[in-house]
Order: sequence, then structure tokens, then C-alpha cells
Amino acid sequence: MFNIDIQYTWLLLFLPLVVAAFNWFLLTRRPNVAALTSTFSCLATFVLSLGLLDQTGSDSFSWLPISDVFSVDLGFVLDPLSTRMMLVVTGIGLLVHIFSLSYMADDKAKTRYFASLSLFMFSMTGIVLANNIAMTFIFWELVGLSSYLLIGHWYTRDAAANAAKKAFICNRVGDFGFLIGILTLWALTNTLDFSLMEMPAGLSETLLNITVLCLFCGAVGKSAQFPLHVWLPDAMEGPTPVSALIHAATMVAAGVYMMVRVQYSIGVEAFPALACNVIAVIGAVTAVIAAFMATQQNDIKRVLAYSTLSQLGYMVMALGLLAGEAAMFHLFTHAWFKALLFLGAGAIIFACHHEQDIWKMGGIMKRMKLTSLTFIIATMALVAIPFTSGFFSKEAILEAALHKNPVFFWIGAGVALLTTFYMMRVIFVVFFGKSRSHSSEHATEVGGLMLVPLLILAVLALISGYGFMADRLVPFNGFVSESFHIGMPFYVSMGALVLGILLAAVFYAGSPASDKLSGNAVSRALANRLYIDWFYDKVLVRGIQGSLAAIIDFMDQFIISGLIVGGLARLTAAVGSLLRRLQSGSMAAYTALFGIGLLLVIYFTVFYSC
Repeated sequence: MFNIDIQYTWLLLFLPLVVAAFNWFLLTRRPNVAALTSTFSCLATFVLSLGLLDQTGSDSFSWLPISDVFSVDLGFVLDPLSTRMMLVVTGIGLLVHIFSLSYMADDKAKTRYFASLSLFMFSMTGIVLANNIAMTFIFWELVGLSSYLLIGHWYTRDAAANAAKKAFICNRVGDFGFLIGILTLWALTNTLDFSLMEMPAGLSETLLNITVLCLFCGAVGKSAQFPLHVWLPDAMEGPTPVSALIHAATMVAAGVYMMVRVQYSIGVEAFPALACNVIAVIGAVTAVIAAFMATQQNDIKRVLAYSTLSQLGYMVMALGLLAGEAAMFHLFTHAWFKALLFLGAGAIIFACHHEQDIWKMGGIMKRMKLTSLTFIIATMALVAIPFTSGFFSKEAILEAALHKNPVFFWIGAGVALLTTFYMMRVIFVVFFGKSRSHSSEHATEVGGLMLVPLLILAVLALISGYGFMADRLVPFNGFVSESFHIGMPFYVSMGALVLGILLAAVFYAGSPASDKLSGNAVSRALANRLYIDWFYDKVLVRGIQGSLAAIIDFMDQFIISGLIVGGLARLTAAVGSLLRRLQSGSMAAYTALFGIGLLLVIYFTVFYSC
């Protein structure tokens, strides 16, 4: 592996921003040039990431002086965590750009799309390379902005516009807690720099719990954990390559990466037991409910979205168990096979004339052999077929759970069973049997620009868990294929895998015309996302818009405007009118007023003197 000077990190950081501005302002009428410019810039950042892989160091400059002794710095840190995460971000980003050249070829707003992609790459690069948590927060918000632009790319469709707003608002809710956590962390450590953070001795455990859980609020929003998970499935309204970029290794992984970075900085011993238990429970709940919901989704992209939620729950559960190394290992392997699943789904949707319902597909294997093969390889990694990449990283999390809290081990095993079931459901319904619609019957293999990224990701989905890659690319040691051993977690995993395949075969093998599990109350609840979105809409959104907004409107219209502001205005006008009448210009009136005033003065003087 070649090395380059660490000062090139500034180029790695700012090149996507320059390209985004260039595309937005100068290439609006040249969409093909804009697309190629963004793609080549992403290639350049990937090459730079390779050159910086084994480098360590940092650099910064002050851009926002707060006082003589404190300022907010813009800087980068190169260490095993940031350089390896950077390779994942730029690698997935490059393949998504290449895929998009074909997928978005006929889009009327192609320039805006690729400019937004470049802005997103700049934002994610800033989060990964940030050497202080204030810079992390700034780029954190930029990721929210750029994801809003990408999800709402087809903003003329109400569903896409609403999905973009939903993602933005849910992230702002989590970011409010995140900002409180940053301020609390600053107060405790007296620094924002990750390398200088050190918790003072004798701190109250309550204060530590508050700090860690407020920081975790940011991860709950960005990594779509319960109860703020609702935005991620709706984000499927964006173009499919955007789904691959957001849901694979970039935006949703930012929350996990941030928490690991904090653990890396202040030490796992600073994470108190209560906060860790809350984090692990939220991760486990997210993993379970998302896996159940995925079993009854009919949109192929939504199945994969709920799968992402479930796998993120796995990672967050590992964080709560203080197994950040296992979480990062799973983040690394998950990035490749989940990006492959989304891009593979995009290729199928493209070939089926933008049909996304799995029950209107069928027989795709006969017509799209290479695409089908790559999708099945990614599914093998996701369901943890032995000796694929996902198998090693999932076993790492189960091993950690077994040693630290067996309850979470069995929850993880149950999620593994559900994962196998809903993914094999997709395989049986989409790729085998007979075609169920005209669009799937006439599907053909996609072109080279789509196929090459799928083939590259398929190879990585198979081998990224082995030591020759993981030793170099995973920022922690001890959780690679060479450390794997056959024990209780392996046998439980194999039991979950076999049972999941058998159950899926019973219900979905043989080209069924419809879902045999649909129609009952449980399946309807799962298909409707356990009515959590309904609750948010009816109780929170409409409740605020209805009851609370009506109360606020009454206060504004009748009390503030009517009594306070309006009353004072009317009183002032009345006094002014009275004084205006007194200033009539008549000498007789002035003499009478003077006399009345004199009599009043005499009266009060005599009265009070007595």
C-alpha cells in the first residue's frame, strides 16, 4: 500500500465541497459533465484514502475564536479508526457514483443530484476526520441537510417531499439531545478536542449517565434507533443509489461511528452501567421490531430498509455491551453487502420498469443471472452463511453478548432467525418461480456501469471478514476469521439459520401467488409498522397541530393580541384622544381647566394638612 503526505488530507476533505459548488453554480446546463466531475472527484478521494490508510497524525486551524483561551477548530485526525472508516465511505461512495451514471442517466435534475452527492461526501468526510466534537456536530448537521436534498430529489412527488421532511425533523429531535451532550461533555472535560478529553476523577455517576445518554440521542436520530427509527423506511422515496449510500456505510453508520469515537477518546470506563444498559436495550428493541416488520413488507426497498434498522440495532447493542470493536467490525462488513443489496435491488427495479412490489416480480433469476447471483451472495452474507463476511462479524457480536449478558445473546439469535426468514422470502418470491407481471417478464440484464459495482461488492461481501482484509481495514484487533472458533454461539447461529430457511421455504417456495401469512391481525400490524407511524401522526403531529396549536392560537389572538397588545394600544389611543380634545385652542376652555386644577390643588393641600 502506498503512502502520501498527511497534508493531502485537506484535499480529501475539501475536494467534494469544491466539486459540489462547481456543479451547482457552473454546470447546471451540462449534466453529463457534472456527473463525470463528481465521479472522478470521488475516485480521487478514494485513492487519497488508500494512501492515508496507515498514516497517523493531525492538523487544525482556528476558524471561530470564542475567547482568548478558547476557539472552535477545523481539523482532522488520522488514526486507525478514521482512516479505515474513510476507506469505507469513499469506497461505497465511488461505487454509488458509478452506478448512478447509468441509473440516473435520463434524470432531468442530474446536475442537482450529483452536486448533492458531492455535498454528502464532503459532510461524511468531515464527520469521519473531525478532531473535535464541535466540528463533528457541524458536519453532522451538513449530513442532515445533504440527505434531505437527496431523499427529496424527486420533490414534485408528495411522498418524496414528505419523506425528506420526516428525515430532517426526526434527526433534529435527536440532535437537540446531542447538542446538550456536547455542552455537558465540554463542561466536564474542559475541551472539545477528542485527543485531550479526560474525565476528571470523582464525577457523579448521574452526571455521567446524562452526558452519555444525551450524546447517544444523536446516534438514535442519525442511526435510526427506536423511537426515532421511523424516518429511515420512508427515505426509500429517494433514488435507489441514494438508499445504498445512506443505508449502507455512511449516514446511518455515523451514529455508531460517533459513539465509538467517544468511547475511544474518554475510555469505556467512563461509560456507566445504567447508560450502557439503556443503549443495549434500545439497540435490541430496534433490532427485534425492525426484523419483525421486515417480514411483512412487500416493497423490496422497504424490506432492505428494515433490515438496515435491524442490523444497526445489532451494532448499537454491541456498543451498549462495550464491545465497540465488534460493532465496528459489523459496520465494516455490513457496508459492503448492504450496499450490494440496495444497488442490486435498484438494478432489478430499473430492469422491471421501476416496479418495486416483490409480488409483481418472480423468475428474475432466469432473466438477470449476474444481478441475481450478486444479490444472493449479499443475502448469504446478511443471513450469515458460514465463512461469508457477515458470518464473522455477527459471530463477534454474539460472542460479546454471550460473555457480557446472555439475555442479549438470545435476542441476537432470534433476530438472526428473523433475518434469514425475511431475506429468504425475498429470494423465493423475486428470483424463482414464474413472472407475476409484464414488467418482470420482460426484464433484461443491466449494463456494465451498473453491473461492475455489483460484482466488486459481491467479492467484498464474501472476503471482507477474512484476516488479510480485516486485519488492515478494521480498526480493532481480535475479531477476524482467524480468531473464530466453533462453540455454543456457532451452533445456535446454525440452528437459527436452518430454521429460518425452512420456515421461508414452507411459506414461500413454489412461486406462491400471494403472501400466505397476510390477512391476520398480526401481519396487518407488522405491515403497518406496528402503528408507530400512525401514533406519531395522529397523536403527536395532529395533536400538536390541533389541540396545542389551538391553545397557542387562542393565547396569541385573544390574550396577547387582544388584551395585552391590543388593550394597551386602545388605552393609548383613548388617552391620546382625550388629550387631543383638551388641546382645543380655546382661551375660555384653558381658563376653566386652570381654575379646576387650582381648586383641586387647594382641596388636596387642605385635606392632607388636616
